[in-house]
Amino acid sequence: MNEPLRRAMTDAGMGEHDIADRLDVDVKTVRRWLAGRTPYPRHRRAMTALLGVNEADLWPRPARPRLHAAAQTSEVIAMYPHRWAVPRTVWYHLFAGAHREIGILVYAGLFLAEDTGLVRLLAEKARSDVTVRIMLGDPDSPHIRERGENEGVGDSLAAKISNSLVLYQPLYNVAGVEFRLHSTVLYNSIYRADDCLMINPHAYGIAAARAPVLHVRQTESGDMASTYLNSFERVWDTAVPLA
Repeated sequence: MNEPLRRAMTDAGMGEHDIADRLDVDVKTVRRWLAGRTPYPRHRRAMTALLGVNEADLWPRPARPRLHAAAQTSEVIAMYPHRWAVPRTVWYHLFAGAHREIGILVYAGLFLAEDTGLVRLLAEKARSDVTVRIMLGDPDSPHIRERGENEGVGDSLAAKISNSLVLYQPLYNVAGVEFRLHSTVLYNSIYRADDCLMINPHAYGIAAARAPVLHVRQTESGDMASTYLNSFERVWDTAVPLA
């Protein structure tokens, strides 16, 4: 289901028949788009102009960029200059597309915890037998204090972690959701949905929200995505379950 498309149609006050009439297509075609099928480029352009939204908000996966053959073992879906530049619909599609496992490795990740719709989605996924594992930084870890000092924000990073822990409370009693606190030096924030990952590399003195994000899909064992999946598991093994 393309929920962002349905929401955009609702916001524009347009139904399936309205879209079909304006784009001169069968209403069944519109229903297939709503069910998740991606329209042809000309229809995507017409749809976004009609609804007044960006194409990436409705269909966030651009065509795979051309890469050197040695780089094609992992499929690069998209690259973003900053985490804040990643549309909310991309995060929603990432987690909504999980059928086996969702994994989140961050220090605070407050932007996710503050999104009640995404928190609700995580709960729904867990109830549908998707394993959800969330790792936050230990607020008392010296690495958290050091990261806060490096970014010039002092103790606010620890405060953000505490805020995230409060906002995630609706998930604490949901079967299939597990929280842990880690005390590692976090080189990358990792967001996983089955074989798709959003990787947010950290840069010295730069807040994670301002650092780039790489959206990749695992295509075979030992590829680039596998490296980050292995890193996630190593942190998980050393993290402490949340009391």
